[in-house]
Amino acid sequence: MQKRLMAKKVEEEKKKKQEDKQPDKMQVRDVLKRIFVGRAMEVWDQAWKQYPEIMQQLELNLAHLVMSGEIDGPIDENQLLHILRSIGLDVRFDLRIKILRNGKLKTISEKLKEK
Repeated sequence: MQKRLMAKKVEEEKKKKQEDKQPDKMQVRDVLKRIFVGRAMEVWDQAWKQYPEIMQQLELNLAHLVMSGEIDGPIDENQLLHILRSIGLDVRFDLRIKILRNGKLKTISEKLKEK
């Protein structure tokens, strides 16, 4: 019985050490939010939707660089987009231009169909 208790304690300690080694996802997000300015977080989220496996590793690496002091300045959406594209991630955005006319929002295609 004592052996089982000791084995259970050892397993719990191993799990605790592993959790301490990997930074919590919320902590990583907080670190990134500290350096992202403007609409950079929107670019980051869009990249996550398109490339989740790569972005998971990139998020940890970027947070590590920030915590170690290698990146100290703010990163805006243009710089972040340039970084992502330089490593081969072509982040695409769903853009729609809408026109407000007589209190109604219409897309350009809808407006052209009217004429």
